[in-house]
Amino acid sequence: MPVNTQSLVSVIVPVYNAEQYLPYCIDSILGQSYPHLEVILIDDGATDASPQICDEYAAKDQRVQVIHQCNGGIAKAQNAGLDAAHGEYIAFADNDDILDRHNIEYLLHALIHTGADMSKARWQQFGLSQLDTVIEQAQSGAPAPTKVTAFRNPLHAYQTVFCKSLRMLGTALGHNTEAKYFNEANWCRLYKRELWEGLRFPEGVYAQDTALAGDLYARMDTVADINVSLYNWLQRPESVTHRMRSSSFFHDHVQAAAHNFQLCTEQGITPMRSYYTLTTNLRFEQQVTDAGQTNDSKTLLKGDLRTCSDMLHKLNVLQLMKCNVVTYIRLLEKHIYDRTIKNLS
Repeated sequence: MPVNTQSLVSVIVPVYNAEQYLPYCIDSILGQSYPHLEVILIDDGATDASPQICDEYAAKDQRVQVIHQCNGGIAKAQNAGLDAAHGEYIAFADNDDILDRHNIEYLLHALIHTGADMSKARWQQFGLSQLDTVIEQAQSGAPAPTKVTAFRNPLHAYQTVFCKSLRMLGTALGHNTEAKYFNEANWCRLYKRELWEGLRFPEGVYAQDTALAGDLYARMDTVADINVSLYNWLQRPESVTHRMRSSSFFHDHVQAAAHNFQLCTEQGITPMRSYYTLTTNLRFEQQVTDAGQTNDSKTLLKGDLRTCSDMLHKLNVLQLMKCNVVTYIRLLEKHIYDRTIKNLS
């Protein structure tokens, strides 16, 4: 499935204390079947050997550019990468994940041949015990996709197609529902550069990807999906999403969800995913605040309760019913997910 283009693709990789896994990630990017890459490694003030590893790769491969900056969080690192990127297309990768060698090639092919604003592929999670197997499979390369699906109104798809069981049911009924699923993660995608003009991740907060999702998807007309797994997501218990449980963590997710909620109501879209994110994180914020109350956390919670109430009053009875049903289904799925995928070793 060759791509006949010389277009430059910028791959942005925020790097922080990942010395054990970083070489595997960089090798998987530099080993791509599509060679016209600009690999931007942003050292976000790492305190281990990660900065030296980045510099060593830059010395060996002219496609690698390294930015060293004081620690400012993943959003600051991603923004630095976007500001430095020269590519016509933009991709992101986490510093401990592994890309299939055909990742960029297949995503670029789908983007060009459908005229979409963004292309995406499927991904799989893996634990450290599977590392060698995953590396071997990624280097061998996935087979070419058998189906490319282009669909419009991605903001609507993002909000309504996210429960795994409902996606399986829809696909079983011949609706190809799985193709319309994507979350707010930025990896395993390829974007047209112009989507990011004037748009950057909010810095200094958690949930920077969720906070940006609505605005980003609202800019898109068409998204292309390819039905093959091209990205390997390492599950580590020490990662931020697995261990962070502070009131500010949940507060930031509530605020991000509320922003997307408002955006959807303005565009006539029932904000099912944002309802789930808003209400579940608010409940967690209440629990954490009650367990260890401080004046700051109580103030944040009071404001978030008011925000949630304001958002819910924007929905009619039917919308509320849909949101509640989907939230219940998603909570059941999350219970299973937390007991299986998050405990991969």
